Amino acid sequence: MAEDDSDVRSFTVEMLRELGYRIIEAPEGRSALRLLDANRDIVMLFTDIGLPDGMNGRQLADEARRRRPTLKVLYTSGYARNAIVHHGRLDPGVELLVKPFTYAGLAAKVRHVLDER
Repeated sequence: MAEDDSDVRSFTVEMLRELGYRIIEAPEGRSALRLLDANRDIVMLFTDIGLPDGMNGRQLADEARRRRPTLKVLYTSGYARNAIVHHGRLDPGVELLVKPFTYAGLAAKVRHVLDER
């Protein structure tokens, strides 16, 4: 999970672990890419759109998929206007979980993304 807000990251990681997922966390894009490269068993990237240090969540996902084309991606954001929403619509094939999200919403969305073919 890539999320710059440590409270949001901790809370989300805790929920995902309760759901039975193994989670690796990063506060920004570059460290997330290093973790992705070091852990070949990662199957999904869950990233905030707004990340610090010059790489937003969309850029992170694009680079992560360049390195690993089958990687599944789930975005999260507390803002409707961002790098994946255009004219009120998500880009094709994009999965977004809007903040604040619930435990049930997180569980359902992660399962949906992981089950996609």
